[in-house]
Amino acid sequence: MQILEVNDKKSKQMFHRVPHLVYKDDPNWACPLEVMVESTFNPAKNPSFKNGDACRWILLNDKGKVIGRIAAFYNMDKAVLFEQPTGSCGFFECVDNQEAADMLFETAVKWLKSKGMEAMDGPVNFGENYINWGLLVEGFMPQGFGMPYNPPYYQKLFERFGFQVYFKQFSYHLDTTLPELPERFWKIAEWVAKKPQFSFEHFSWEKKEKFIDDFCTVYDDAWRYHEHFKPIDKDELRDFLGSSKMMIEEEFIWFAYHEGHPIALFVMIPDINQMLIRINGKLNLLNILRLMWYRKRKVMTRTRSIIIGISPKFQRSGIESAMFWHLRPAMYRKPWYKEMELSWAGDFNPKIIALYESVGGKQMKTHYTMRYLFDRKKPFVRAPIITRKDE
Repeated sequence: MQILEVNDKKSKQMFHRVPHLVYKDDPNWACPLEVMVESTFNPAKNPSFKNGDACRWILLNDKGKVIGRIAAFYNMDKAVLFEQPTGSCGFFECVDNQEAADMLFETAVKWLKSKGMEAMDGPVNFGENYINWGLLVEGFMPQGFGMPYNPPYYQKLFERFGFQVYFKQFSYHLDTTLPELPERFWKIAEWVAKKPQFSFEHFSWEKKEKFIDDFCTVYDDAWRYHEHFKPIDKDELRDFLGSSKMMIEEEFIWFAYHEGHPIALFVMIPDINQMLIRINGKLNLLNILRLMWYRKRKVMTRTRSIIIGISPKFQRSGIESAMFWHLRPAMYRKPWYKEMELSWAGDFNPKIIALYESVGGKQMKTHYTMRYLFDRKKPFVRAPIITRKDE
C-alpha cells in the first residue's frame, strides 16, 4: 500500500472518490458538497489557517486503487488549551482493513508530531464543532446536515489503533407531528416570553453583523466555564453563514435579550442532506437548479438545531422555553417540517442534556469524539464536566 499527499487536481479527485467506494450500497449516506470540503482546506476560505495548518492524504492498494483517505490539522489557539498540545484528524474514510486504517492514522500522527503536537482528536472538523464532528456509533440512520455518518466498522478501526473516547455526543429527535408538549410548558414559556425585561428577535440577513456580534456575546458567556474554553472566531461565523445561505430560514434562528443585552441563542437549519442525497456532491449549474427546485417542492422535512446557548445567569429563568414559544408560530407556518433534531449534547454538559429531555427529545444518535495520546504511557483523562465556578 502507498500513501500519497493530496496536492494536485488528480489527487483531489481521488480524495473525493473514496467515500463513494465506502458508501456505494448505503442508502443513508448523503454525499457532502465537494466544494464545501475543498473550502475547508483553502486558507483563503477557512479562518482556522490563521494560526494553524492542514494536510491530507489518500491511500492506494497494491494495484494502485484508492482505498482510504485522511486529513490532519491543528489550530494553535485551541491546541495549547490542553495539557498536551492537541491536533486533530478528520475526513477519514477507509475500507474495512485495519492495516490500511493504521497507515492513515500513523501518517496523521507523524505529521502532527512534526508540528509539535502530542495528541490527536478525531474524527473532527478543521473549524468549529457544529459540523463534521464525531464518530457515529449508535443511530445508523440518515443524518442531519453536518452530522457525521460512517459505517459501524469505523469504531473498531479507531479503537484498535489506540483511540479512546474523550467525550460522547448525544442527538435527540422531536416528532412535530405527535401531540404537542404539555400545555403547562407553553403557559410557562408564554409567561417568560412576555416579561417586559425580555425581548426576542429572529435572525435577518439585513442585520447579519449585529447578530454575529450577539452570537459571540452569548457564546463566550455561555461556554466560558468550560475548562478548555476559547472565544469563537467571528470570521468562522461569517464563513458558515456565507456557505449556508441556501439552507437558512431566518425564523429558525432566535436571540433573547435582557434589557437589550443578548443572553441566549437558538440556531436551527433545515436538513439540506435531504436534497444533497440527490445530487452526488457536485454543485454544477444543473444541480444548483435542482436544489432550487427541491426546495420549492419542500423536499426538506427535517430540521437540525446546531446550537443553543444561554448565559449562566439566565439558565434557570425559562428563557429557553420562551425561545421555543417564539419558534412555534414559524413551525406552524411551515408544516412540511415534521421532525426536529436537537444536536449535539456532549456528556460533559448535563444541563443541555436535561434541557433536550425536558422538551420531549428522544435520544436517537450517539457520536464519539476520540483522542489518541502519542505518549502511550501517559494516563488518559476524559473531558471534564462543565460546572460554574460558583457551584
